[in-house]
Amino acid sequence: MAGDQELLPSEQPVQLLDETGRPVADPPLPFPDNDRLLAAYASLVTGRRVNDQAGALVRQGRLAVYPSSHGQEACQSGAALALADGDWLFPTYRDTAAVIARGVDPVQVLTLLKGDWHSGYDPYAHRVAPQATPLATQLLHAVGVAHAARLRGEDTVVMALCGDGATSEGDFHEALNFAAVLQAPVVFFVQNNEYAISVPLAKQSAAPSLAHKGVGYGVPGERVDGNDAAAVLAVLDRAVADARSGKGPSLVEAHTYRVQAHTNADDASRYRTDDEVEPWVARDPIVRMEAYLKRRRLLTKARKERIAEEAEAVATAMREGLSRDTEPDPAELFAHVFAEPTPQLAEQAAFLADELSREGH
Repeated sequence: MAGDQELLPSEQPVQLLDETGRPVADPPLPFPDNDRLLAAYASLVTGRRVNDQAGALVRQGRLAVYPSSHGQEACQSGAALALADGDWLFPTYRDTAAVIARGVDPVQVLTLLKGDWHSGYDPYAHRVAPQATPLATQLLHAVGVAHAARLRGEDTVVMALCGDGATSEGDFHEALNFAAVLQAPVVFFVQNNEYAISVPLAKQSAAPSLAHKGVGYGVPGERVDGNDAAAVLAVLDRAVADARSGKGPSLVEAHTYRVQAHTNADDASRYRTDDEVEPWVARDPIVRMEAYLKRRRLLTKARKERIAEEAEAVATAMREGLSRDTEPDPAELFAHVFAEPTPQLAEQAAFLADELSREGH
């Protein structure tokens, strides 16, 4: 178990790049290597393009709703890149970019938000759990998967994502407690974007930081500048390595901001001003990472164009795939509900089939 001081997060969020993309003096952690930083930049660009394209699809009526992660792409890319292929990601409804970065087909990811099917992708194919809409419920599932993997002797690590609003839920506290007692290899990654829909952080918690909440459960906490992709990756790399080596769970809080509205159904102007948003727009994680890579002569014009083309290809596949109409099958209401259908479920399925046959379907 960690000592009292080892549980406390740093006084200031870990930062490797300042807001202009220059390395900070005396960085607290080593920089990820150049190849990983370039991969992070490519993921940032793709994530932003995914957000923009999904917003357009909502306006066209092809998606019912979309919770944008615009401005939070450094958190999304870091969560995906810090994991090995055999690790698990447990995302929320706002983590579409992270799920896609794990290799899941974007069209399958977004079918949940289109309303066609319950999830749209096979969780086992890329070890990505279904995106959770209820706050914090997936965190307990993440602990269970991590504990099971440990009992099997596997070196699997689970990354469990949530927002600041989820830290007020009972499931969040239960998950941290179970993870600490079981010493489960879970990294709880909180994207603190300052709002739980319309509720600002100051009205959610009186703790010094959300990372401090781990102390009461014996879970070490850390804070990171969530708009600094290099720092996010470095902090999560360390947390994943600690979990894999048997040091148990950790709680990482990324300080970021939800630049756009909660979803397309939200009017953010009712609870915040443009003056509040503007400084965060200037802290754009893509601009910061791009400035650093260009200064290091790692991002050439040709490479930047190639990354943009690859991101556009993802957006094109999304647009084409989600613009195809699908014919609903009412019988799917009864599929995958139970491994063995109950008599009541079988009766209901038969009743529906009979009704449809009478109507000539």
